[in-house]
Amino acid sequence: MGQFKFLALCGLTLSSFIPQVVAAPHSCPDGLCLVTRTNVSNDQVSRELGPLLSCGSKIFGPEDPNFAESTTRFQAFQPPNIELVVQVARERDVSTAIRRTNATKISYADRNSLPFYVTNRRHGLAVSQGSFSGIQIDVTQLQNITISEDGTYALFQGGTYDQQVIEYLWERGYVTSHLLTWPISTATGSCACVGMLGPGLGGGHGRYQGLYGLISDNIRSLNVVLANGTEIYVSNTSHPDLYWGMQGAGHNFGAVTSFELNIFPRLVDTWYFKNYLYTEDKLEELFERLNTLDNMGTQPAELMNFGFFHVNTEFNETHLTSTKPLIWWSFSYAGPQADAEAYLGPFDSLGPINVTDGNVPYPEALHAVGTGLDDPMCDHGVNHIVGTAGTQLYNITTQRAVFELFREKIAEHPGLVATYVVMEAYSLGAVLAKDPDSSAFPMRDDYLLLQISANYLPDPSLDAPALEWAQQTIDLWNEGQPERRPTTYVNYGLGTESLESIYGYEPWRLERLRDLKRRYDPYNKFRYYVPLIRDD
Repeated sequence: MGQFKFLALCGLTLSSFIPQVVAAPHSCPDGLCLVTRTNVSNDQVSRELGPLLSCGSKIFGPEDPNFAESTTRFQAFQPPNIELVVQVARERDVSTAIRRTNATKISYADRNSLPFYVTNRRHGLAVSQGSFSGIQIDVTQLQNITISEDGTYALFQGGTYDQQVIEYLWERGYVTSHLLTWPISTATGSCACVGMLGPGLGGGHGRYQGLYGLISDNIRSLNVVLANGTEIYVSNTSHPDLYWGMQGAGHNFGAVTSFELNIFPRLVDTWYFKNYLYTEDKLEELFERLNTLDNMGTQPAELMNFGFFHVNTEFNETHLTSTKPLIWWSFSYAGPQADAEAYLGPFDSLGPINVTDGNVPYPEALHAVGTGLDDPMCDHGVNHIVGTAGTQLYNITTQRAVFELFREKIAEHPGLVATYVVMEAYSLGAVLAKDPDSSAFPMRDDYLLLQISANYLPDPSLDAPALEWAQQTIDLWNEGQPERRPTTYVNYGLGTESLESIYGYEPWRLERLRDLKRRYDPYNKFRYYVPLIRDD
């Protein structure tokens, strides 16, 4: 296939493909030929779709030097097959690129049977994305932020990302409910480089949730492009049924081009963080003290803690004689160090082998825990075999078993040495205050979030061992709480888990979501990220 590229400029059409744009034949009176997926070339898509897009939009394929950068993903395992990138310049281009390009209101993609997938920062983990082959609609240029006159909410375009939003709001005296969650939850706004909206469509945890609730609890409205070509405004008074579904299962129903989210006055000038590194002999006592602090989700609203089992290669090489797993734990407090220290004494006295701490403005807190824009956690092109569970307190016997499994697996498969086993504890005051039936998010009673991410450069020989390790870890966590059914936080899972564990065990939840699917996406066009309707 020849090289091609389309760039839409004001009043100009620049193209490097041949032949040049020509008028549609008389048999295509609306300018779009009715053909099938098998005989629509990328050149033809560029010629026909390009002139319909706004100034600054781009269309390019694999031969273009921008293609790799625009399609490489954080999750390299079973990625989507991107044949063409449509990088939109305005919100209306999303609707144009997908569907609404003529008076008959039939989409370009629909009319030509071209699958589409809307992306921002490309941090989704689910393997269901691997079933996609078609056009990527890239919204990364949509980065405008507008704060309301009364300062209670802001309008964010679909291409905004965490570091951008944190800095923009902080400089103007505001914060919002999410941001700064653990880096592996990357379908979900977790590193500085991760998209703003992704977490909210699946619920969205964050460091301010004890005060303000989940991301989804703070979504006031969304501008959504549906699969039938319609652009709609979704809120608690406009399409309220869909508004319910977008708060926890939103990726199943449409493409969000912008959304309004509550924002809140900045109450402190700095966050205090303290990171501890422990050897394995401290494991049991550490989790006993964490259970006391977390206290079934009732830790102070200003306090968040998380940690992981991992091999700290740099520290081991400097201070230890062998490469072995360690326990890293971090506390973040929205306020002064003196207030935070009242909660941290038990962890100081436990005997860490290394401690780092500091007082930083909120925008610098990501880098303080290793998730800044330039930190390795933002790197793309790595396999992440993930598994997740939710619980209410740490089963200490289980935590020891998970650690020993970690030790066993990295000894057996050194190529998996970059694996993390992650545990998060957020304050839950505002989360639990919300009526659990008021949104599609089903698991407000998961007080602790647990995840394994087996990380390695693509290597087929490691796929089976990584998948086995992830499943064994999930099984240990779930067997350690036999009184509870397994749960899967949609932003953390691989997407192969049961629908009930993801979207809720109450029968009415899945029934309501499936009814929304029938009405808003009857042909299941939005099916590539943890879909409600599965082919199997």
